Amino acid sequence: MAVNRQVALVGSTLLAIGVALAAANLRPAVTSLASVLGDVRGSLGVSTAWTSLLTAVPTLCFGFAAFLAPWLGRRLGMARAVGLALLVLTAGLVLRVVDGPAVVLGGTFVACAGIAVCNVLIPVVVKESFPGRVGLVTGVYTAALAAGAALGAAFTPGLESLFGSWRLAVGAWALLSLAALLIWLAGARHGTAVRSTAHRTTAAPRRSLARNPLAWVITVFFGLQSLLAYTVMGWLPQILGDAGVDRTTAGLLLAITMVLGVPVSLVVPALAARRPSQSGMVVGLGLLSVSGVLGLALAPTAAPALWVVLIGVGMGIFPLALVMLSLRTATGADTARLSAMAQSIGYLISACGPFAFGVLRGATGSWTVSMLVLVALLVLLMVLGWISGRPRTI
Repeated sequence: MAVNRQVALVGSTLLAIGVALAAANLRPAVTSLASVLGDVRGSLGVSTAWTSLLTAVPTLCFGFAAFLAPWLGRRLGMARAVGLALLVLTAGLVLRVVDGPAVVLGGTFVACAGIAVCNVLIPVVVKESFPGRVGLVTGVYTAALAAGAALGAAFTPGLESLFGSWRLAVGAWALLSLAALLIWLAGARHGTAVRSTAHRTTAAPRRSLARNPLAWVITVFFGLQSLLAYTVMGWLPQILGDAGVDRTTAGLLLAITMVLGVPVSLVVPALAARRPSQSGMVVGLGLLSVSGVLGLALAPTAAPALWVVLIGVGMGIFPLALVMLSLRTATGADTARLSAMAQSIGYLISACGPFAFGVLRGATGSWTVSMLVLVALLVLLMVLGWISGRPRTI
């Protein structure tokens, strides 16, 4: 029987490995560059404004490109759409290290376009292909994502020393995305028959989420947690460096922040999937982030390791936000729609964070004001997360 590309992918072990390996590639494009950002600036002779724009490019791209992801999924099927996204990511990682400032920005945008499509479509793959193990597979997915972020932050400075070039060190991560592409092509297979439920979830007309208040709350909540994550990934090494921490240690502290997401991601989604409400979990994790950011703002050198640990554990809000995209929807089609809305508009919201964070630093001469504004946004994040976490569907 002919394979129908609109049928869910077969939930095999190899597909689960493909999901995990794809996830491991969704953050090194950001953290690898952030960990050597000072050397990139020096080599290219660019301004603080250019650097702020570079830190905002990932979230801007995630927002714009995410609008296309559901269309690509319908047009090509999940297997081909995610495979194409990984190919684009690989090409962008290579492109951005071959020339000057404009090419670095352009290549980063291309790489992040591939990431954006994976961001939207992989949660749909998880819900449709592993319906009885959404919490577990989401945990594996987000743990691999956190591990990839940590590897990018921890190893890029060492690779730069080994190769003698930030370009080779940053470009080397294209090998990991190429490996993910090959495993995905081997493991992603659509089923051979159209189930009636699958047909209904892909073909039935749906009301617009633009008129659904809960969808908007989840979207802004997702945007604010992304703002926190990408501000930290983009600027933490520079904040620590300005406080007197050497480059290698700052990169390792960023890696610690990211690697803490591995155990947190393995635990949080599974716990969240078993609970009717996730509101208390959001507030608890949010308070940890607030404590860490306040520590960096008021006493950055007193206990920098403690501050990054608090922030790293608090960033467990991200896997919680991802699993809530499934928990707040009844079907795979609704998950795709909510995922696209939350990640497109949400990432556009979050793009303001890294850029404004750097601009405030340039205007005030210190990081204090920027971090106090971030604390205020975290309070709003907890309020919206409390509402999003209550047990109901869109």
